[in-house]
Amino acid sequence: MRALLAALSGLIAGFTALCVAELVAAAVRPEAGPVTAVGGAVIDRTPPAVKDFAVRNFGTADKLVLQLGILVLLAAFAMAVGVLALRHRWSGAAAVLVFGVVGAVSAAGRPEGRPGDVLPSVVGALVAAGVLYLLAARLAPVAVPPPAAGETGVGERGAFDRRGFVIAATAAAAASAGAGLLGRRLQADRLAGVSASRGDIVIPAPASPAPAIPGGADLDLRGLSSFTTPNKDFYRVDTALVVPRVDADRWRLRIHGKGVARPVTLTFQDLLGRELVERDITLTCVSNQVGGPYVGNARWIGVRLADLLREAGVKPPSKGGPADQIVSRSVDGMTIGTPVEDVMDGRDALLAVGMNGEPLPFDHGFPVRMVVPGLYGYVSACKWIQDIELTTFDAYDAYWVERDWSREAPIKTQSRIDTPRPFAAPRAGTVPVAGVAWAQHRGIARVEVRVDGGEWHTARLAAEAGRDTWRQWVWEWPAKTGHHTLEVRATDRTGATQTDERVGTVPDGATGWHSVVVDVT
Repeated sequence: MRALLAALSGLIAGFTALCVAELVAAAVRPEAGPVTAVGGAVIDRTPPAVKDFAVRNFGTADKLVLQLGILVLLAAFAMAVGVLALRHRWSGAAAVLVFGVVGAVSAAGRPEGRPGDVLPSVVGALVAAGVLYLLAARLAPVAVPPPAAGETGVGERGAFDRRGFVIAATAAAAASAGAGLLGRRLQADRLAGVSASRGDIVIPAPASPAPAIPGGADLDLRGLSSFTTPNKDFYRVDTALVVPRVDADRWRLRIHGKGVARPVTLTFQDLLGRELVERDITLTCVSNQVGGPYVGNARWIGVRLADLLREAGVKPPSKGGPADQIVSRSVDGMTIGTPVEDVMDGRDALLAVGMNGEPLPFDHGFPVRMVVPGLYGYVSACKWIQDIELTTFDAYDAYWVERDWSREAPIKTQSRIDTPRPFAAPRAGTVPVAGVAWAQHRGIARVEVRVDGGEWHTARLAAEAGRDTWRQWVWEWPAKTGHHTLEVRATDRTGATQTDERVGTVPDGATGWHSVVVDVT
């Protein structure tokens, strides 16, 4: 019984540590919380293959899985420490401090770490150590007098202050829960203010509006991805366990570095006051497996990054500029390296402030993010951007390059079957086989489909909305009863047809033909 209650004491102490840390983090910043800090440290040190596995198998829930895993390990550690404290109170309390040290070191070691980030973990651990010590004291054996003369029975061995333990444990749990709820409330109030500031933003009409989407660009077939991906459905792949909430009024962007003759600092209003450009651009994540979901098309509005760089005196390498890499830094410490030449070669590389007719959602980089057509996101699409440094690839390796991904990564020509779905059972007859294909900044020229390894059939392409967007396609299949495998391949406007060689996403994107197995009835 005492051992079980000791384990419970450890759990209560762990709960106390997290709740107190939550309250302190509300005063510091949400990213300084121990679970977030430790989770970020784990992400930073996870091998690329493991990250790729997590994204492939858990999708956008990968961060939730990581946080749950941390909490499970913390619970196991807390119970073990509680049992230790049953025999060695001081040792158990000291072990709790290990939790604080791990959290503090993780918080301080983050790329965006600040001195105050150690406080939530340290304060939470100190309070938890005190709680564990007091609860362990309530479990200590108490002396029980022997039976009085004429009474039967013997003194109870191992008796402890049950009532005192229950009162202390209940009080500690209740106080901790109150601290945690107060911390959440304070953070919610802060975030509500930032959300309100986003809601007050009115993005001016673009000086260069996007061309109208041509009729026939969206085939409007059931099961086929829509031409424009709604914001709520747009994929999200990043390392942020807590989505940054940046106040647009306080946001600043600094442009500096090698070859910058006139360093620049911009406010959000500075960007809104410039010539705005609106374009339909498809983004793709390098973690997208063949046929995967991490691709989407949106209408972005922002400022041409090349214009800002030229005003700062930057020249591309092809014109004698000394810098060949743009290192963009996010408020959460992420660094992304982008070729200067690609940003300044005339494509619509944007510092985007809007997405599908509204200010950027927080999940997608509010208030400002980079969007560069033709490059995978990990070398171009810095969200929550706050700093742009001009440098060289030889002088600096950005976050993902340090983790064995390629430093340059143009998007590969790919295609996907959206309908019929895998293992579908369509009826024999004419079955529309449809999907999307993309080769951003090159455009799609042809899509072909084949059945059971037979001859290739040319699909009908939807109207082209631009070479920086994906393109829908459909082939009317005269389906016959039986078990069949459908495959698709695309050819871009350079004449290159996607390869059938199946490789994974590391180091610069997956290749291969997407296939779907169906049973026609």
